[in-house]
Amino acid sequence: MSISALIIDDEQLAREELKYLLDSVGDVEVIGQGANGIEAVALIQELHPDLVFLDVQMPGLDGFAVIRKLMDRDRLEKQTGADGAHGKDAEPLPQIVFATAYDQYAVRAFDVNAVDYLLKPFDRSRVVEAVDRARGRISGGAAAGSTAPQSDSPIESQLEALLRLLKRPQGADRSPQPAKLIVQAQNRLLLVGQAEICFAAIDEGVIRVVTRNFEGQSKCRTLEELLEQLDPAHFWRAHRGFVVNIDHIREVVPWFKSSYQLRMNDKAQTEIPVSRTQTKRLRELFNL
Repeated sequence: MSISALIIDDEQLAREELKYLLDSVGDVEVIGQGANGIEAVALIQELHPDLVFLDVQMPGLDGFAVIRKLMDRDRLEKQTGADGAHGKDAEPLPQIVFATAYDQYAVRAFDVNAVDYLLKPFDRSRVVEAVDRARGRISGGAAAGSTAPQSDSPIESQLEALLRLLKRPQGADRSPQPAKLIVQAQNRLLLVGQAEICFAAIDEGVIRVVTRNFEGQSKCRTLEELLEQLDPAHFWRAHRGFVVNIDHIREVVPWFKSSYQLRMNDKAQTEIPVSRTQTKRLRELFNL
C-alpha cells in the first residue's frame, strides 16, 4: 500500500536526509515539505497526507503546537458537521511521526502513547520501522472506519493522550537515572559516576565508555539504551555513533562545509564528529 507523506523540519539538511531515506523505503510518496509549524498546518489542510514527519523543536509554532491546532480544527469540523453547517465529513487526522534531536522525556512520552518518533540523526532501520508501523495503523484505521464513527479514531485518541501527558510536570513518570553505571574494564566491573564519563562510542555492536582515567565496555546493547541511564541535561548524542558529556568538551573545532568536531577532555583528546542534523543543537548549546 502506497502512502503519502509530508516532511516538516526547519533544517533543510534534515529534510533532505529524511527524504533520501524515505525514497529508499519504497511505496512512500513525499508530496510536500515545510520549514515551520505554520507551513505544517497549511500543508496538512491542503494536501491531506497519510503521514507527517514532524520536527518537535521549531521556532515559533513547534511540533506540539501544530498537533494542538490540528486537534482544534478536527473538533471544530466535527461540531459544524453535526450541526449541518456543511455537508462533508471532517478530514481524518494524519499519522504523526515525531522527530527530535535530544528531548529524551518526549521520546518516552511518544513511545508510551503509541505515537512513533525518530531520534536525530536519522537511522534507516528506524525510518523503515516507523513507516511500517504507520502503514499498519493506516490500514487498520481504514478497516475500523467502516464500522466505527470518526470520533472514535485511534489516531485522535493517541494524540489526545500525548497532549495530556505533555501537560504533566517533566519527570513525573520517570525513574531517576542511576548515579553510577557499571563499566567492564578487563575482568573488573567498575561503578563509574556519570560526571566521570567523557563520552561513549559504539563500534560493531560494542559500546566503549571513556573517562579521563580509563576506558571500558558497557553492557548496554545500543546507545539508545545507554542514554536511558544518563542525565539528558549533560549527555548529548552528537553523532549516530557517539554520546558525549557536554561538560567534558574541551574544544569545538570548525570543520569543512560548516560542520564541526568536538575535542574531548580524555587523555587522547579524542575528536568526535558532529552530524549534520546535530549542528543546530551544538549552536544552541554554545551560542555559536
